[in-house]
Amino acid sequence: MCGIFSLTNLDNKPIDLLLMKRMCSKMEHRGPDGEGFWSEKNLFLGHKRLKILDLSENGKQPMLSNNNRYVLSYNGEVYNYKKIKKDLIKKGYTFKSKTDSEVIINAYQEWGTDCFNLFDGIFATIIWDRSENKLIVARDRYGTKPLYYFNNQSLLIFSSEIKPILTHPHVSVDLNKNALDQYFTFQNNLNNETLFKDINMVDAGTFMIYDLNKKTNKATKFWEFNFEEDHSISKNDAIEEVDRLFKLSVEKQLMSDVPIGSYLSGGMDSGAITAVASTKFDQLKTFTIGFDMKSISGMEINFDERTKAKFLSDLYKTNHYESILSSNDMESCLGDLIPIIENPVVGQSYPNYYAAKLAKKHVTVVFSGVGGDELFAGYPWRYQYSSNNKNPEEYIGKYYKYWSRILHDREKRSLYKPSLFKETENYSFESFAGKFNKKSFLNTNEDYINKSLHFECQTFLQGLLTLEDKISMSFGLETRVPFLDNDLVDFAMKIPIKHKLEKLVHNEETFTNQTSDGKIVLRRVFENYVTKEYSNNKKQGFSGPDGSWFKGNSIEYVRGLIKNKNAAMYNYLDFDSVANIVDIHFSGRDNKRLLIWSLINFEIWLNTFLND
Repeated sequence: MCGIFSLTNLDNKPIDLLLMKRMCSKMEHRGPDGEGFWSEKNLFLGHKRLKILDLSENGKQPMLSNNNRYVLSYNGEVYNYKKIKKDLIKKGYTFKSKTDSEVIINAYQEWGTDCFNLFDGIFATIIWDRSENKLIVARDRYGTKPLYYFNNQSLLIFSSEIKPILTHPHVSVDLNKNALDQYFTFQNNLNNETLFKDINMVDAGTFMIYDLNKKTNKATKFWEFNFEEDHSISKNDAIEEVDRLFKLSVEKQLMSDVPIGSYLSGGMDSGAITAVASTKFDQLKTFTIGFDMKSISGMEINFDERTKAKFLSDLYKTNHYESILSSNDMESCLGDLIPIIENPVVGQSYPNYYAAKLAKKHVTVVFSGVGGDELFAGYPWRYQYSSNNKNPEEYIGKYYKYWSRILHDREKRSLYKPSLFKETENYSFESFAGKFNKKSFLNTNEDYINKSLHFECQTFLQGLLTLEDKISMSFGLETRVPFLDNDLVDFAMKIPIKHKLEKLVHNEETFTNQTSDGKIVLRRVFENYVTKEYSNNKKQGFSGPDGSWFKGNSIEYVRGLIKNKNAAMYNYLDFDSVANIVDIHFSGRDNKRLLIWSLINFEIWLNTFLND
C-alpha cells in the first residue's frame, strides 16, 4: 500500500519541485519505506511506498512501462497479478521485479482501460500517457482505496489523501454545505463529494481520462454492483459455493512478504476469516478492542466482545492481543483522528483507530470483515423499510426515512442557521432518490431488498472502506477485505434473497436484530468452523459505548465542545437547538449519540481545517 499523487499545471507553468515534495510529504505515513518522483514540463507524479511485495528497490515508483510510453503511480494489491503476468510474458513482455505494480503498467500498455476489469484486488492508480499527453486514473470495483481530485482552470491534482491538495497555495479551503447536509443526514456522503468545496473522490469502479491537450475529462464506469437473482441456485448450492469461494479469497489475499494478522471482533465475519487464515499460519496474530464497561447502561451493556473473541482465539489457536478503551481514550484520540479521516464519514471510528494502532505493533497487513453484511443482508432491521411497498416512490420515502435517522428533515429548519437551511433544502433527499432507477423496479419484496443491498454497497460500504483505509494507512498498515473478492462478490449478488434472510415479510417486532434473521448463508458456512449455537449469535456492530460516556464520564468533554456559544459550528448551526438535543441525551429521554458524534467531529474538523 502506498500514497499516490499527481499535479498538472494546466496553464503550462513549470513544476515547482520543492512545493511538490512538500505536498507529498503530507502523506508520509502511507509510504514510510520509500519515495519516488517524476517530473516533465508541467506535470508531476509522486509516490510514497509501503513495501508489501518484493521488498527490493525494483518496485520503486513512479514506474515506466516496457515501451517507456506510460508512467505509473499505484496504490494497492492485485491478487491475481501472477496469472496476468504469465499472459503478458506469453505476449513477449519482460519484467525486472516481482511486484504487481510492474504487471499493472504493462497490462495497461497491452489492453488499455480494459485491464481494470481484469484486476482482482484493491487499487487506485494514476497513469500518464506520455505520447498522447493524457492522465488515466482509476479506482477498484468496490472503492477500497481512495483517490481524491481537485480541478480548476489552472490546476489538476489527484491524491490518495486530501491534505496534500490543501497544501497548494492556490487551493482555498471552503466548506461544501451540501456535503455537510448529507453528513448530518446520513453520516455519509452519497455523491463522492467531501466537506471540502471542489475536492471530490473518483467514483468506485471508474476510470477517468483527462486529455491535457484538449483540457477535457471523461469518466467511465467499468464495473457496478448488480444484484440480480439466479433462481436456479438452491440454498445448499449457495452455502457450498460461498464456502469454496470464501476460502479461495482468504488464501489469495495471504500473499505478502511481510507479517499478516486479522482483526477478531468476536463476530461471524472476522471469525470466518480467522478460521481460514489460521489453517495457513501457526499462531496467526489476531486483534480485539474491548471497552471499560463501568457505568455503561442500556443497549450498550453488550458492546464489549472480548469474551467472544477470546473463545474464537482459543478455538483457532491464534496469538491474540487486546486493548481496552476508556472514555479518556475516546476523548484523547479525536484531535489526531479527524485530521487522519479528513472527511468524516459513518459512525464512531475511535475503536478502529485503536485497533489499527494495536495491529501495527505486530504486523504490516491485517484482514478486516468489511463487506459481508452489505453483500449477504446482514442488517435485517433495515429491511422492514424495504418490504410491502405499493410502488417505488413509497419504498424510497420509507427507506429515506430510515437512513435520515441522524437528523430528520423536519429538524433541520430549527437546527440549521437559515442560510444553511435555504442552501441545502431537499438536497439530501434528491441525492438519495437519485441513487435508484425507478424504471427497473419489479415491485416484489425480493426486488426491494436487493435494491437496498445495492444502495448500501454503493454508499454505506464506501464510507466504511474509506474509513478503514485512512485509519490503517495512518499507521503504515495495509487492510485487506476477503469478502470483496471478485468471484465471491459476483456469486453473492446472484444468491436469492430467500437464502439470505430468514423471513421476507417482517413486522417491526421481528425486525429488532434477531439472532438468525440475516446472513443465513454465511451463518451456515460459519457452522463449518464453529458451533451452530455460536453461528446464530446476535449481530453486534463494532462500536463503543459512547452513548453512555457522553452522558457520564465524558459529559464535561461534550459540554466543552458543543455547549459553548463560541464554538465554530455555530457559524452554521443554531446554538439553542443543538443545546436542547444534547440536554435530551444527558437526561436519558432519547439516545442522540450518533448526532452528538457528528457534532463533535464537525467542530474538530472546522478547527483543524477551516479555522486553522
